[in-house]
Amino acid sequence: MRILFFGIAKDIVGKATVEFQNEIQFPIQVGALKAELIKKFPALGELSSLAIALNSHYATDDMSVSAQDEIALIPPVSGG
Repeated sequence: MRILFFGIAKDIVGKATVEFQNEIQFPIQVGALKAELIKKFPALGELSSLAIALNSHYATDDMSVSAQDEIALIPPVSGG
């Protein structure tokens, strides 16, 4: 599974894309995947919010993720 990181999430992880092969058991729900990513990259848990997109669509925590899906982590955005 390929995970894309944007904004501060990219800074926390240190790169824009990470490939996960055997580290995560599939299928998995979005909420559980988010918890796994926070375990791997604890600073992600310090963000005020963290949206996840599943195949280019915003996902809810109860949606199922397979190994073939593309995931994007979208941190809070501010601006004026």
